[in-house]
Amino acid sequence: MPAWLLWLIASGLFAAGEVASLDLVLLMFAGGALGGMGVALLTDNVLLQLVAFIVVSTALLVVVRPVAKRHLVDRTPEQIDGVATYVGRTAVVSQRVDEHAGRVRMGDDEWTARTQLDGEAYDVGDEVRIVQIEGPIAYVSHI
Repeated sequence: MPAWLLWLIASGLFAAGEVASLDLVLLMFAGGALGGMGVALLTDNVLLQLVAFIVVSTALLVVVRPVAKRHLVDRTPEQIDGVATYVGRTAVVSQRVDEHAGRVRMGDDEWTARTQLDGEAYDVGDEVRIVQIEGPIAYVSHI
């Protein structure tokens, strides 16, 4: 079996291991194995292949991993994610909405909806604003 193929298999195994660990270490080793594969395509010298693996893996661990981890882990208070991104958006009523039941459509998504205040009601086709989301229910108000 050619050496480049062994490096490619090793890279795939490292990448598969990364899926299980999610620590961004094995992914850097997968990149290093691709570096070893590149050298294996140029020469049969195993020592040069190992050096390429070590150099590329170390460079990825030192340079790329901290940046990638920061982007995945660190958040500022201004960053909104999850269902909170829907708050403030507009939706169209697809089934009459009152304080007990209803449905609204935001783009391709359809949500169970309730009015924010008792006594409010919106008919099919009305445009409303999402003011709060609790679980699967979007609370809406007039625009």
